[in-house]
Amino acid sequence: MQVAIDGPGGSGKSTLSRNLAKRLGFVYVDTGALYRAVGLFCSEKGVGVNDEEEVRKTIEGKLKLSIKLIDGEQRVFSNGEDVSEKIRRDEVSMWASDVSKLPFVREFLLKLQRDMAETNSVIMDGRDIGTVILPNADVKIFLTAADTERAKRRHEELIEKGAQISYSEVLEELRKRDHNDTHREIAPLKQAKDAVLIDSTGLSFEQTAQKLYETIVAARNEAI
Repeated sequence: MQVAIDGPGGSGKSTLSRNLAKRLGFVYVDTGALYRAVGLFCSEKGVGVNDEEEVRKTIEGKLKLSIKLIDGEQRVFSNGEDVSEKIRRDEVSMWASDVSKLPFVREFLLKLQRDMAETNSVIMDGRDIGTVILPNADVKIFLTAADTERAKRRHEELIEKGAQISYSEVLEELRKRDHNDTHREIAPLKQAKDAVLIDSTGLSFEQTAQKLYETIVAARNEAI
């Protein structure tokens, strides 16, 4: 079974998808982590993430990405190195947004993502899963929330990790990311026509998780 969950940054896609995958016994595929890994790799090589030709030269034949489940947790490997913590740094978010605009990078990751979905029951989250990566997914969900609420959640998460950043900075960064994601030429963030819209503004994590769970289970029961 293929479940596609799309939505803007800070909507809780990754945490909720991970939780649901565990509850349903599915494999969780965090596609955003793959773009973050590409952005991180390019940055560490001193390559501008907006220069497609330079990015191509940097990663083609030189970057091997993989996702492994270790003790039930998804870990991302870049050329054999576990970069799962590195890619969560705040600045990597914008690098991921920039490289995701490049057609070559999207092609580079497309096969990897589809192969995972062909061989497992998956919950895959990102920004173009239901529209591009898995257009025939059994369930499509577009998860969103007000940008102020998404920024508040993200700010609290960063502060807990010891980051020195203000709420206004997080909100500005989030709005910039939203604009980039919805205005890029290749596979912009948008709700698939057959996706279920779930707005988590004002809802707790548990309430949102239950809504998602019920949507997926209803679709699975309908298919049986």
